Amino acid sequence: MSTLPSYSGARISGCWTLTSDSSGSGEGSLDRLLPSVTSGLSPRKRTTSQCKSEPPLLRTSKRTIYTAGRPPWYNEHGTQSKEAFVIGLCGGSASGKTTVARKIIEALDVPWVVLLSMDSFYKVLSKEEQVLAASNDYNFDHPDAFDFSLLTHTLRKLKKGKSVKIPVYDFTTHGRQKDWKTVYGASVIIFEGIMAFTDKELLQLLDMKIFVDTDSDIRLVRRLRRDITERGREIEGVIKQYNKFVKPAFEQYIEPTMRLADIVVPRGGCNMVAIDLIVQHVHSQLEERKLRWDMAALASAHQAQPLPQTLNVLDSTPQVRGMHTIIRNKETSRDEFIFYSKRLMRLLIERALSFLPSQVNLVQTPQGEDYEGRSSNGKRITGVSILRAGETMEPALRAVCKDVRIGKILIQTNQDTGEPELHYLRLPKDIGEDHVILMDCTVSTGAAAMMAVRVLLDHDVQEDKILLVSLLMAEMGVHSVAYAFPQVKIITTAVDKKVNDLFHIIPGIGNFGDRYFGTDAPPDWSDEEMDEHS
Repeated sequence: MSTLPSYSGARISGCWTLTSDSSGSGEGSLDRLLPSVTSGLSPRKRTTSQCKSEPPLLRTSKRTIYTAGRPPWYNEHGTQSKEAFVIGLCGGSASGKTTVARKIIEALDVPWVVLLSMDSFYKVLSKEEQVLAASNDYNFDHPDAFDFSLLTHTLRKLKKGKSVKIPVYDFTTHGRQKDWKTVYGASVIIFEGIMAFTDKELLQLLDMKIFVDTDSDIRLVRRLRRDITERGREIEGVIKQYNKFVKPAFEQYIEPTMRLADIVVPRGGCNMVAIDLIVQHVHSQLEERKLRWDMAALASAHQAQPLPQTLNVLDSTPQVRGMHTIIRNKETSRDEFIFYSKRLMRLLIERALSFLPSQVNLVQTPQGEDYEGRSSNGKRITGVSILRAGETMEPALRAVCKDVRIGKILIQTNQDTGEPELHYLRLPKDIGEDHVILMDCTVSTGAAAMMAVRVLLDHDVQEDKILLVSLLMAEMGVHSVAYAFPQVKIITTAVDKKVNDLFHIIPGIGNFGDRYFGTDAPPDWSDEEMDEHS
């Protein structure tokens, strides 16, 4: 666990101080420090817990922070090699934890940041507890009010790069909504909550611990405004709950954990000196954890090795070879290129389906005779296309698989590093239970395919249930995928031996996406790069 040796336990100042004419202990003086509830700004209505995950991740006054893709978070073996950096934010109720979190995210200016709120992990109340809550007699500010088991499991899984489901807690019914929120792909996780530092197992998952220290009177006014305007509570009930539960809980459980913090931030979101220090440290940690792919080493790692047994290539019949002749010919018109590509795709998908599990099925023919055939074992099939070229294979899959579900992944090559980057994904719910047909029209280095497989594994898809299908692959790409993921079945219509210095497949097919969609590519871009970029 990383700490800040020069500032460990320090109180960081550096912002104007809130002052008033009186002692600051009464509500009248505090009203001058905080915006009025009846100001021109409409109050933010929120009755459920929230967790930011889907793009855009965060909108600020200046910009939307979702500007780049997620670089590889695994090594050439396909295994997890770096964990997300987890920042824990603790502080009293209404101390400004979420504001500090948003300021950190804005200052970090990096993609793939997840803000995880402890509010999502309140326990579901029984009928008796709901009656107490309705009369403001249930203690929501006690450690027993939180589901620490689910919280720890979720944060540990998210830290490892896995897909997780976050409950959405409804503060009006004191229960969880039916639909949970899926979160995936964090480079940085900011976890905030009043009890963020009270659980020992949870503490071990935090790489950096920040305590937001705000005056108790200010916290009370903020809580009054929040609970009245956002959660529909009465002022008497809010004050009763504060005096009976919130204030004692802060003194007993929350304030003592301040000593565990790496940084204590007075005055919350206005303290830019503290936020700048935090951001500098996080940037240094991300730089240390950064992976650097060696594409040359990847290209030479499997030279002269036999093709893997997980590879299945369509028989090179005169029909298949004839269609390859047409689509490889640079003089072929776009209409003919599309027509014969679609024919090959249909054959390819049909071949892929033959690798799915089936079972004996005895039926009776119209003549009254028994016929022993085969049928699917009932497992669901999902197709996932690697945009943009892989999307052209979806119609062939839909033509032979009724009601098939479709997901999409966008992977682009970073022109500065040469690495693949994950920019977008949309996968069906509960994809971990499915057989997945992963579609990309050409695979040269295998970098994009490896990232796509890693994404599926992170969503709990079993490796032996993934079928990678491609019209044309280079031997390098076949070896890279098979080496990293030896249980993934690879099905293609042809394998070419070479990849040139620009990672073009040789003799190749040209840029499939450009030829299919009628667009033009710069001459120095490879097949895989252009398919990924659009």
